[in-house]
Amino acid sequence: MTDPVFRCLAEGESSSRFASLPDPGLVGRALLDPPHNVLRTVAEGGDYRPEWVWLALRGTEVVARAAFWGGPGDTEPRVLDWFDFTDPAVGTALLRASGLHAEYELILPPGWRSDPLARAAGGARMSAAAEAGYEPMVERFRYTWTPACGVPDRPGRLVFRPAPDDEVLLDVLRRIHSTTLDAHALRATAEGGAEAAARQELDFLRWCPSPREWWRMAYTPAGEAVGFHAPARNPNGPVVGFIGVLPEQRGHGYAYDLLVECTRQLAAEGAERIAAATDTGNVPMAKAFARAGYPVVQHRYCLA
Repeated sequence: MTDPVFRCLAEGESSSRFASLPDPGLVGRALLDPPHNVLRTVAEGGDYRPEWVWLALRGTEVVARAAFWGGPGDTEPRVLDWFDFTDPAVGTALLRASGLHAEYELILPPGWRSDPLARAAGGARMSAAAEAGYEPMVERFRYTWTPACGVPDRPGRLVFRPAPDDEVLLDVLRRIHSTTLDAHALRATAEGGAEAAARQELDFLRWCPSPREWWRMAYTPAGEAVGFHAPARNPNGPVVGFIGVLPEQRGHGYAYDLLVECTRQLAAEGAERIAAATDTGNVPMAKAFARAGYPVVQHRYCLA
């Protein structure tokens, strides 16, 4: 058997070569809404850069593929979106040959551990990525709200005002992340303290191509700060950008109030779909999403 050749797509090359490898066993792509379940390069009107789309070929046959994604202004990829192979060892070698590394969000169906097909196919990808240096980080619920889910009623317990300037907001985010269940914030805190976690959050919200004017602070009627929420839009559409309650205000279910306001604001802006996610271990936030009518549409197993 000949050794595979590893290369990225050439400038202007059709993505049909990438698509020639059928999904070998995992239904993850079918869980994505069109057009996101079909990879298209920038030249084809999509948002994947050819230099970040990699193939392993034996002759003309694609035996492994990996596609990294980043926003229009990003100089490095933000996420590994696609990773498929017919041979796990070739998949591992492809990731190494690419010279790229970004968080891998493995898409899995809800309840994937009880589905033998999904468990086997997902496990194969996890193992191949681990051989290339990836480590498990967290599993997340992925939600999609649509108008059919219903716009939740406001509880009426809080007052919402435009977000303060960045320095004040950074202090709010530092306080929120001083004690958190969010794995990404915990990793940022471990690497650089609460300051790093706060700046990571603010950098993401600035990166989103949606107006800062949408962001809101929440207060009690007496004027006590409760938390912060950020309706947003990423390059794929409307998202719940951030929901955070200050430590001293926890235990009252305020995350639900913030999520309701965030949902209503995006719906008022005309959102037909709202994407959201939370760690499976963040039970209070998962309960808030369930109460607000957000269905779980995917599990995402994140490796970094």
